[in-house]
Amino acid sequence: MAETIKIAGADGFEFAAYHEPAFTPRKGGVIVIQEIFGIDEYVRADVGRWAKMGYEAIAPSMYDRRQPGFVAHHDPDGIKAGVAHAMGTPLDQAMGDIAACRDFLKTRGEKVCVVGYCYGGSLAWLAAGKVDGLAAASSYYGSMVLANAALPRLCATIVHLGQTDPGIAADEVARAVTEHHGDTPVYIYEGAGHGFNNESPERYNAEAVDLARHRTLELFDQA
Repeated sequence: MAETIKIAGADGFEFAAYHEPAFTPRKGGVIVIQEIFGIDEYVRADVGRWAKMGYEAIAPSMYDRRQPGFVAHHDPDGIKAGVAHAMGTPLDQAMGDIAACRDFLKTRGEKVCVVGYCYGGSLAWLAAGKVDGLAAASSYYGSMVLANAALPRLCATIVHLGQTDPGIAADEVARAVTEHHGDTPVYIYEGAGHGFNNESPERYNAEAVDLARHRTLELFDQA
């Protein structure tokens, strides 16, 4: 049964995390990192999907030190608030909270993977280069991947980008990642824009979702 739990970060602060045990025999753990909008219904649905695929899943509430329980609508006000929280959250703090989730999941089994979307896609990429003990990482349309393309990889990583994403130059990101990490696949989905994994009607792209999720599940299963 899904529930919201508390996890202590490296600084002792207890942040909320949405948690769901694996439905089927447990394959491992997955840290699901939110978009800028907080732990909304789309993040919770994604946690549920990973649980059904055999992974104990946990989504940390990344903004709890700034605004506990923050959830925003996908509108201009929500975007403005979410961006402010993302920019106001130190990256080292975010990495520490991801590490705390890793430690929580490792008490139940050794393999822990990470997947993130938008803001979370950036954090997943960064975590794969900064957080020890992760088995694999899947980064969806993270705007910080390009600037951090040279960051060393501590685990197997894949990147998903929408070809029509107006805020991320997919081909440029792919070139930069390939230059520094030739063995890191960057998948670009034709006809898909930013947030294509999100089930909101204006962003969802079913074909891209199915293929990206298949690739991510394959990566995690083989990690």
